[in-house]
Amino acid sequence: MTDRDEDRWRQDNLGAFGELPGDLMMWVLIASELLVFGAALLAFLAVRAADPIGFSADQALLDRTAGALNTMVLVTSGLCAGLAVVYRDRGARTIARRWLLAAASLGVVFLVVKGFEYAHKADAGIDIETSAFFTFYYLTTGFHALHVVAGILILALVGWADSLRNMEAAVAFWHMVDLVWVLLFPVIYLLR
Repeated sequence: MTDRDEDRWRQDNLGAFGELPGDLMMWVLIASELLVFGAALLAFLAVRAADPIGFSADQALLDRTAGALNTMVLVTSGLCAGLAVVYRDRGARTIARRWLLAAASLGVVFLVVKGFEYAHKADAGIDIETSAFFTFYYLTTGFHALHVVAGILILALVGWADSLRNMEAAVAFWHMVDLVWVLLFPVIYLLR
């Protein structure tokens, strides 16, 4: 069955879900991950409301430039991943794989920047137990970083087994990783 035949079969046999790119189970995973991150952000905001002065003082210790750079890196990686799907759909497998490699490489850049940020905090004596703010900071950004690692691995696997369906599912996951960061960045780094 070719990729186009598979797409037609999904649309004919799966109703509204046939229109989702990738795989339904990936969308279930994405929805559950978004709920987890959403709950973490709500908890962060609730605890912040109890200590706005302390949170503001701790937030001032974050490197907003690093956070903004990582935002640009992940948004650009999402564009690269999206272009991979476009080219795979057109049958240009080699070009699609190159776009996946670009997306995954930018994921590595994100992790390097985040690693420097964590190292700077550690050098300043700031860790997960420093305050409630930094507990949430490390838990949410660390959990997100694990998702970046998982996304890089998924993109690498899809580069090898690059059916259109696999690529769509992997890129949907990668876009979820991007979306979560786009939500984390302003709430953790900018919201006063």
